[in-house]
Amino acid sequence: MNLPSPINLYLAGARGSCPTDTGFDTTMIKKILIANRGEIAVRVIRACREMGITNVAVFSDIDSVAKHVRMADEAYHIGPSPSSESYLVMEKIIEVAKKAGVDAIHPGYGFLSENARFAKMVMDNKLTWIGPPPEAIARMGDKLEARVTAVDSGAPVVPGFKSKIENVEQIIDEVHKVGFPILIKAAAGGGGKGMRIVNNEEELPKALKTAANEARSAFGDDRVYFEKYIPKPHHVEIQILADKFGNMVYLGERECSIQRRHQKVIEEAPSPIITPEIRKKMGEAALKIASACGYVNAGTVEFLVDDDLNFYFLEVNTRLQVEHPVTEMITGIDLVKEQIKIASGEKLSFKQDGIRIHGHAIECRIYAEDPAANFAPSTGTLRSYVEPHGVGVRVDSGVYEGAQIPIFYDPMISKMIGWGATREEAVARTRRALTEYRISGVCTTVNFHLAVMDNENFKKGKINTHFIEEQFPDNVFSSKEEDHVYKAAAVSACLYDFLENSKLKTRVSSDGGRESNWKIAGRRMGVSRTPEK
Repeated sequence: MNLPSPINLYLAGARGSCPTDTGFDTTMIKKILIANRGEIAVRVIRACREMGITNVAVFSDIDSVAKHVRMADEAYHIGPSPSSESYLVMEKIIEVAKKAGVDAIHPGYGFLSENARFAKMVMDNKLTWIGPPPEAIARMGDKLEARVTAVDSGAPVVPGFKSKIENVEQIIDEVHKVGFPILIKAAAGGGGKGMRIVNNEEELPKALKTAANEARSAFGDDRVYFEKYIPKPHHVEIQILADKFGNMVYLGERECSIQRRHQKVIEEAPSPIITPEIRKKMGEAALKIASACGYVNAGTVEFLVDDDLNFYFLEVNTRLQVEHPVTEMITGIDLVKEQIKIASGEKLSFKQDGIRIHGHAIECRIYAEDPAANFAPSTGTLRSYVEPHGVGVRVDSGVYEGAQIPIFYDPMISKMIGWGATREEAVARTRRALTEYRISGVCTTVNFHLAVMDNENFKKGKINTHFIEEQFPDNVFSSKEEDHVYKAAAVSACLYDFLENSKLKTRVSSDGGRESNWKIAGRRMGVSRTPEK
């Protein structure tokens, strides 16, 4: 395949010839501020280091000794721990950017990454925005506008109502044309908020009111619309890259059907159900939608896919996705570097026919949550933290042993990605890597992921968006062999206690040999069935 060339920092005349102005006013990006925290900030720092670009971190009170702060070339305090007083305060980010003398801002994902007003503010302050144009962010961030754009581009969309719903009478005829069940959705929504399934006409008035109220509370926008509800679909997304010169490519698809409450928890690439023919059709549809909204930089076009492989446009995420590593693993393309190159004014250095898919990758999001307690958050200090390693294993994390998992942010500990030459090998390698985690101090979702890897339907690729509720209705997530989370917690807790109290010594065995500390601690595995808090 034709991989991207190293960044050319000398871009004479680039801005003047670009159809989309992203505020880039020099010929080089020498210094980037990362307006984020955690593993994604670490991810961007690493890309900057490889490209010879100085990186600048920002941090709240509780993040003063966070991993991304320790790794950054420079770091600046931006406020109290709540994100509403730090990472979400646009003026503070811009103030630090000016103080640090950066050329560009990378927003990561979450926080301000899909805020069109912030993107424009960055550009207005003569800084480069490493992301799509504000107009594209605004247009795709509005689900109604995005739906209209998809229709106009010729992409298939789920049948439904393309305007704001004012009352039941306004839509009743359209609802009966589509047929129940329907799905009411928030126009400014995401994450399942403002979303209601309606099975009959009697449920419609209450569902409309509840969805609108929830949308207003979550997004400050009570507009809702409806689509035909597709039962048990696959959630499949297409990764795209687009430069300022109209060149666009799609980098295959990601299967994101393993979800809880509309939140992805396991992703893989490629999808186990998508054929080369469907991949091409979906990729071309994604590029048409991106072209219609003037898209530039990295983005993701999401689709719902039914059992007959009919696909329907869902939404566009105008940023880097949490699950981008699985695409990197199967294509060999560094998406963060490509984002920076595109923002710098470079043309894509590869074309569609140069992109190849190699092997299979699976990403597990390791959260500080207790699967046995309906995934309740588990905050605290990581008393021990050991990541898995080995062939085909990648871990993206923003923590270290002794770090805090605070209540203020997403409880992600790390993302563990397993790659294999085949899907079967990727599953086996992912499972093996999961058993190597050693974490104590908080509960984690490691044994949930182990249970999924052991699930026969998952192994066969028989998955959909209802997988978790159908396969694990009682929240029982023990793997077939052992409960590895409790095992790991017990081992780590023993080691911590022994080391902390200086009681762990090398002992002489009955035959005169030496016993390792790990072996000694291992004897106590499984004594306690309660994860270390």
